[in-house]
Amino acid sequence: MPEAKALRPAVFLDRDGTICEEMGYLNHLSRLHMFPFASAAISKLNKAGLPVIVVTNQSGISRRIFPESLVSQIHARISQELSAAGARVDGFYYCAHSSRDDCSCRKPLPGLLEQAAREHGLRLAGSFVVGDRYADVELAHGVGARGVLVLTGYGRGEYELHRQEWPRQPDSVAEDLSEAVDAILGELS
Repeated sequence: MPEAKALRPAVFLDRDGTICEEMGYLNHLSRLHMFPFASAAISKLNKAGLPVIVVTNQSGISRRIFPESLVSQIHARISQELSAAGARVDGFYYCAHSSRDDCSCRKPLPGLLEQAAREHGLRLAGSFVVGDRYADVELAHGVGARGVLVLTGYGRGEYELHRQEWPRQPDSVAEDLSEAVDAILGELS
């Protein structure tokens, strides 16, 4: 009987406020502005052999603020921009539901990570979740991953205004995705 392939950890990235500028609702392709450091940071993860998965809440779909097809277009554009810089994302996962919907995929619930883990042969425990909202940190802690809060997007405001209320602090706080990736790679070396 062949030996089962060992599951590997991954880096799960929030999209808006982490990879690209936070726009409230990114409701048109022209509003997509990737951070200038995003491609180089993701390329470092690729070179280290770490799977990179984007996980994002996109309730604008269920709220009829933008069509679901726009999310696919945005992810295709992100992939194009990353590819032009020698970087790639291994998978994009999004929750189209609002907080009123009864789903298991809206962050901080683990549905998106569990789906990605099944589809990519990933181990959630020991993985990293990087994002600009406390929900990303909660998501990480809920699956045994390490939560990294970036101070881009909503991060600085959330951290400065609400960290005293958080039941558990982020495992680390980084100025941006570039600094977060350097810390992750330093921790794994």
